[in-house]
Amino acid sequence: MSRKPRITVAGAGALGLTTALALADAGAEVAVYDPSPDGGAASAVAAGMLAPVFEAVLDVETRAHFDLMLAARDLWPALETRIGITVDRAGAMAVGDPSFLHAADAGIRKLGLHPTELSRNAMIGLAPGLAPGCGHALLTREDWRIDAAAALAALRRAAQAAGVSFHPRAADGFEGGERLVIATGMGRDLGVIAPSLARLSPIKGHILRTDGPVYEGIVVRGEGAYITAAPGGLTLGATMQAGAGDLTVEADQVAGLLEAGARLFPSVRDAEVIAQTGVRAATPDGLPMVGRGRHHGVLLAVGARRNGWLLAPLVAQIITACVTEGDLGPYAARLDPRRFDNI
Repeated sequence: MSRKPRITVAGAGALGLTTALALADAGAEVAVYDPSPDGGAASAVAAGMLAPVFEAVLDVETRAHFDLMLAARDLWPALETRIGITVDRAGAMAVGDPSFLHAADAGIRKLGLHPTELSRNAMIGLAPGLAPGCGHALLTREDWRIDAAAALAALRRAAQAAGVSFHPRAADGFEGGERLVIATGMGRDLGVIAPSLARLSPIKGHILRTDGPVYEGIVVRGEGAYITAAPGGLTLGATMQAGAGDLTVEADQVAGLLEAGARLFPSVRDAEVIAQTGVRAATPDGLPMVGRGRHHGVLLAVGARRNGWLLAPLVAQIITACVTEGDLGPYAARLDPRRFDNI
């Protein structure tokens, strides 16, 4: 860049902060606006999955885009070093009845990968406390994980150190910037200058955090639930309610999630549980809108559905290339916000 362009980023979640840091590293003068004191409400209510394999296998919306998700995951080591966090590369294992495992095995092999079948002893070694009835599992090392809250804090620190300024209110527009990056999740306040935001629909999700027993094992994927390690306990997720945009904790959703989790780890039945909800934004095809909007100077980084953390460094790379007029890379066309213009 011959001079520092002034960029406004609306939203301080995973996409907004990662993009703000990348833009600052590329030489831009960046200001982030978010009304939440710490920003990133939905990004913090997350298990931090960087899981291209099981997302592609278990989620029909993203099945056709494994290559893109894997490429996004492969950008994480550089971001890990840049912000000073640790990515958990232990992998993830599928646990369930024979039909569930057969489907998971077939799905993983269709991706060109070969899962490892685990014995009961191996399973317990990787996931202490697993239910006695779980006798078989499939392991992939291709799925990783981060601590979402720690990553948000680290991104914010790195961005501040890089000169990014933070403003504790919503952006009303460009806020004096030459370009505006909209990374507001489900927020549509900037819909006048970004009509494509009308394409977003909400997905509400519950996750449960337990206060003990401490779980330090691998990610476990079961039917209707997953388990991950968490400070002082474990995280149990996650429900998905398409079309719901409120943050009310619903007792029936919590009960169903607890039941599914207890089939994997019986100890959660007696644990003290804290329920959290978050609302994520989804597009009609399940992929985010990343790139230039309809109006000059407006860039979109929204609609990552349940893969915001996974896709964050790829989103940041594309938005930075838009600003610097660099190579957008092989995935930008698939994520172009204008793909919905004629629908």
